[in-house]
Amino acid sequence: MNQKIYLIAIAFFITFNSFSQNTYVFLGSYNRDKTAEAIQVYQLDMKNGKLSKVTSAKNVVNPSYLTLSPNGKYLYACTDTKTPNAGSVSSFEFNTENKTLTFLNKQSSGGENPVYLSVHKSGKWLVNGNYSEGSVSVHPLLENGQIDSIAQNFQYTDGSTHKERQTRSHVHSTVFSPQNDYLFLPDLGADKIRCYRFDATLKQPLVATKVPFAKTDLEAGPRHFTFHPNEKIGYCIEEMAGAISVYDYHDGTLKQIQRINTHPDSIISGFESSDIHISPDGKFLYATNRGKENNIAIFSIDKNGLLKNVGYQSTLGNHPRVFALDESGKFLIATNVNSGNVIVFKRNPKTGMLKKVGKEVQMENVSCVQIKRI
Repeated sequence: MNQKIYLIAIAFFITFNSFSQNTYVFLGSYNRDKTAEAIQVYQLDMKNGKLSKVTSAKNVVNPSYLTLSPNGKYLYACTDTKTPNAGSVSSFEFNTENKTLTFLNKQSSGGENPVYLSVHKSGKWLVNGNYSEGSVSVHPLLENGQIDSIAQNFQYTDGSTHKERQTRSHVHSTVFSPQNDYLFLPDLGADKIRCYRFDATLKQPLVATKVPFAKTDLEAGPRHFTFHPNEKIGYCIEEMAGAISVYDYHDGTLKQIQRINTHPDSIISGFESSDIHISPDGKFLYATNRGKENNIAIFSIDKNGLLKNVGYQSTLGNHPRVFALDESGKFLIATNVNSGNVIVFKRNPKTGMLKKVGKEVQMENVSCVQIKRI
């Protein structure tokens, strides 16, 4: 082996092993009991998909959704979810050297049943959506990772046409635009994707726009939202309709260009579509279906951002609420709430298909997963 090839091989080995040793998986749950391990942290082996437990946290109730700071040092959680007359957001410090997860503080979420939260790319703002009361809250983040009190809170009361599920607003996610200059709020109760301009330099960063929302199809139930890596196309999964709407995106505005089912034509009711993510290469989109299906719908993405269904993969459990792709796109991890199991799938980058690898992890009422290379 000549010196050039040898040096390339060494560089590849160091890079690969660095990736392997520094990719962490964070799991949240509806633990409903402070003595249970509400949050668990694992290390993901990037060679074989094996999960090895690192640490955990107790003394918090129902950390149902998680997100991380841009540098991976701080973990933020929706807490007191599905707890009557309560709702909070909590912060934790994750120390990679000591392998510890330490509770820092919590603040009111500004509404009951917080279900989603996002951190601005600056690391200085946290935004959470409250489902039951239909609201969004913005919190400043302190340099030590703690969450400050609410800087802004908007409550919504409008609903849509479904007599049981859409009597009022139900904000289901808070998603920044690719440049983090707009914030989108899929509202399951109102059949709207609300939008604000986000000015991170202001003390109250949410600013009204000329187009305050994009209207979805009636009884669609927009839930989660994601953008294509090209930053020109947005995708919204619709829980109630079991569909994905595709949008042209430009400067805070959305224009629908496609709507496609997440389920086979043989299924005509009982839809419970939940989460949606795109592979880092922008070639495939994945969407989870709960209810009768309990699977991941797999779509190819063409050059115009349009979707074509190419298959389904069982999540090998019951009620896959949230899943995640690692930053390399090699692995997809799904969480099944009702069966309490976590499955790691290896992704075929050419076909988009998924294959289970490693040993599944058991965690009662596991509801969320985030993967971060730190």
